[in-house]
Formats: sequence, structure tokens, C-alpha cells
Amino acid sequence: MDVEKHNIQGIEGHMQEQQQNHNQNLKSDAEIALMRQAGLLTWQAHQVAAALIRPGITTAEINTAMEKFMLAQQAEPLFKGVPDITGQVPFPAVACISINEQLVHGIPGPRALREGDVVSIDTGVRYQGWCGDAAVTHAVGQIDDTSRRLLEVTEGALRLAITLIPQRQYWSQVAREMEAYVTRAGFTVVEGLVGHSIGREMWEMPQVPNYFSLPYQALGDFKLQPGVVIAVEPMVTMSSKRVRTLSDHWTMVAEDGRPSAHFEHTLAITQQGVQVLTAGPDGKAWALPEGPL
Repeated sequence: MDVEKHNIQGIEGHMQEQQQNHNQNLKSDAEIALMRQAGLLTWQAHQVAAALIRPGITTAEINTAMEKFMLAQQAEPLFKGVPDITGQVPFPAVACISINEQLVHGIPGPRALREGDVVSIDTGVRYQGWCGDAAVTHAVGQIDDTSRRLLEVTEGALRLAITLIPQRQYWSQVAREMEAYVTRAGFTVVEGLVGHSIGREMWEMPQVPNYFSLPYQALGDFKLQPGVVIAVEPMVTMSSKRVRTLSDHWTMVAEDGRPSAHFEHTLAITQQGVQVLTAGPDGKAWALPEGPL
């Protein structure tokens, strides 16, 4: 689940805090191994959802199946009960399920999926005290070519980040190339919503944007080093950099009213490279066939 950068403290105050605190969240190999257990359960919850994606099913039905799985595994749903930015409206479900122009934080309910929709599912668990968080955008039946390309590019941006992390020194360098990749493909990275560090809490410092900005580079950047564990989650639209929040206090929609996409994995940097903690038991991490970047 992404975090709203501008709702922490305001960008400059937040960046100063991040600069002071971001080195305090390095994880040991043993802690990363525990997070892998939470990540695997998160992946399995996504498989429960993926098996249900079809025209006619409601988002509430998908959420119910995911919650039953989590509880059967004695895993705590990470999203349920999280307060909104006012602190007054808790998120009521275990998964954010967002359809078409709904980019993130869609609340499951009676709305049924239709042929040609794209639906983003974002969920996470806490297991034995450690968190996992991942998101996938699915096609419902046959979708148009532009929407299909949108999904490919968004997941491609995440694959690119994983490839680049061992080759770059600071996160801003990766974010710059993610944004450039999306832009070259003709799509737009949303600003104001970012990924995050993760550990015992879902949202830890530092924050992890998918785009480049000079204030972030100056004050909020962090070194890519063993022990860093981050949730990287490109959020991409057809043309809108901005989103608006609906009256339910949660659902965020693209201002252009067109389909959007969201992919996310929890990643750990180790001495051996990047480990995708929310991959499957065989290491499989991708919803779509891997193509050229």
C-alpha cells in the first residue's frame, strides 16, 4: 500500500526527517528471512485473488476470499483498520481493489468486474511481527491494446528497478530511470504517491518515489546497501500525474478518467543482490510474461 508523500509533513519537513532517520531501518539477514515468510503469504493471498478474476465477480467476494486465506494462515491482514489521512476513517478491508480509473485504495464492495476492465489488487500481511506488501493489476478477460501495454509498462518499470538497484548507488538514480522508461513508452508516473520502506511496520522511512525530483535528491535520498528493505510500487496512468480522492476518503482516481495500473513488490538488498520477498516459492515474481525492457 502506497503512502501519500505530501500528507506526512509537507515535502521539506518530511525530507529533513527522512534524512535524519533513514539509516536506522537496515535489516539483518535473519530479519529478512522472517520477512520472506510474510512476503510468501502475501504472494499466496494474491494467487487466491488471481484465481477469482472473471467478469461478474464482485470486489467484495474477492476480498472475502483473501481474508479467509489470511486468517487460516494465522496472518494479520495489514491494511484492515489503517486510518485515513484524517485519522478518522479506517480502511475496512484486507485488500485495496481498484478498477480502471481507480488507481489505488479502492474499497471492495458490490461492484462487479466486467469484460475489458483492469483491476488492481494491493494487499499485505503481518506474520510473526514482520510485514509483506505487494500489488498486481489484472486484465479482466480481453482488454484493449493500450490498456495491455499500460500493464506491461508498469510492471516493466518494477522489473527495471530490480535490475538497476545493484548497479546504482542511490535510490534517486533508479527512480529517474523508472520515470524515463514509463515516459518513453507514452505513459505517466503519478506524483505525490510513493513506495516506502517496510519492516515491522508497513510504512517505515525512507520513502521510495517512482519519479525524480530535486528536493528528494537533496534531502530524502538513501543509499542502496545491504539491509535495505523497500516496497517499490510504480503507479502509472495514461496521462495524469495527479489523482483525486473520492468521498469514501480512500479511493484515488486518475484525473484523466482513463485506466491506470499499479504493481508492487517488497524487495530486500542483500550481499548476494536483490531478493524479491513477495515472490512465489519458486522465485516467480511476475504477473505478465517477461518481455524486453
